[in-house]
Amino acid sequence: MNFDYSPKVQEMRERLLAFFDEHIYPNERRFVEEVEANRRAGNAWIPTKLIEELKPKARAAGLWNLFLPRSPRAPEGLSNLEYAPLCEIMGRVPWAAEVFNCSAPDTGNMETIERYGSEAQKDQWLEPLLKGEIRSAFLMTEPAVASSDATNIECSITRDGDEYVINGRKWWSSGAGDPRCKIYIVMGKTDPEAGRHEQQSMILVPANTPGIRVIRPLTVFGYDDAPHGHMEVELKNVRVPVSSLLLGEGRGFEIAQGRLGPGRIHHCMRSIGAAERALELLCHRAIARTAFGKTIAQQTVTQERIADARCSIEQARLLTLKAAYMMDTVGNKVAKAEIAMIKIVAPNMALKVIDWAMQVYGGAGVSDDTPLAYMWALQRTLRLADGPDEVHRNSLAKLELARHMKLPTDKVQMPITRGA
Repeated sequence: MNFDYSPKVQEMRERLLAFFDEHIYPNERRFVEEVEANRRAGNAWIPTKLIEELKPKARAAGLWNLFLPRSPRAPEGLSNLEYAPLCEIMGRVPWAAEVFNCSAPDTGNMETIERYGSEAQKDQWLEPLLKGEIRSAFLMTEPAVASSDATNIECSITRDGDEYVINGRKWWSSGAGDPRCKIYIVMGKTDPEAGRHEQQSMILVPANTPGIRVIRPLTVFGYDDAPHGHMEVELKNVRVPVSSLLLGEGRGFEIAQGRLGPGRIHHCMRSIGAAERALELLCHRAIARTAFGKTIAQQTVTQERIADARCSIEQARLLTLKAAYMMDTVGNKVAKAEIAMIKIVAPNMALKVIDWAMQVYGGAGVSDDTPLAYMWALQRTLRLADGPDEVHRNSLAKLELARHMKLPTDKVQMPITRGA
């Protein structure tokens, strides 16, 4: 495995860093102020002018749709391994990925439609998503059941002639509050009597379809993430044409596994970027502040944390790159252990580093005067999003046990202990 940046990626990385220096970092305060101004005016759910101003600049710089590999509709898309260092940079500022049309849930939804949609579905929905003209939402999680086990999902998708009728309630539907959100991908049951993993299907539902009601935004540690947001959504007798189904009845789990692998690794790439930003902020603050006669950077506890943070970030990055390499070379299914590992490791690592940075900043670290508190809230959410830690740990343990169960018992080497 060779993780060196190719000349192409190195050049793109330098271009992306320059874009951040010119357009992203100087506008961090403006983004917050624009959202708050909209909130005071009575509607926080208005897209920021800043993002829309920066999108054409990102396209002109050749930094657009980088996340989507092997798609004739997005020839600029990179492999997972090539995309990793660029996605990491985007993770340094929470809202930055949207500027490059590389933000969730649109990335996962675009990949889903590209891989599993019909040509008509791609023409209608994928094309405007790739152009950044509309946004989308993914409706899977439900408030009434433990959705970490997706077989619990109760939303019904029932065929009625040439239409499907959808009934259910979803929540944590990220992006559904954005007025630019025009299409939902909904997961529900088409056949409750089928096998455990053949009951579910995924279907495309236009956001303006009669019977859809966005009930409320949900907050994360008090943040509503406007204008993006995470919504609770009711679907009551929602009717869409049969042609809206993705891939076929009973193929929902198959699609979910194809969708969530790239989504998980993208989150982890951005987590590494967030941790790098936090460590950078930690070091700047530690050098600049004095306590008890010496700088905070001279305190041994700070030095130990800086060293541990660097080790942890490098370890997580290498594991993420390995997973990306395997996804590119042997496919998501074979790389499922590596994907599970990074989904456990990266958010927990980022939380630790951000927490240490908050500690160095003191009171400022838990306020909105720095980006750290919001970064921490986002990373804590990732320990639940796209599967909680516990599910990934269980899956990983089962894969590990399966490797050893294949060995004949007489081949298993028992440890030698004293007195044996």
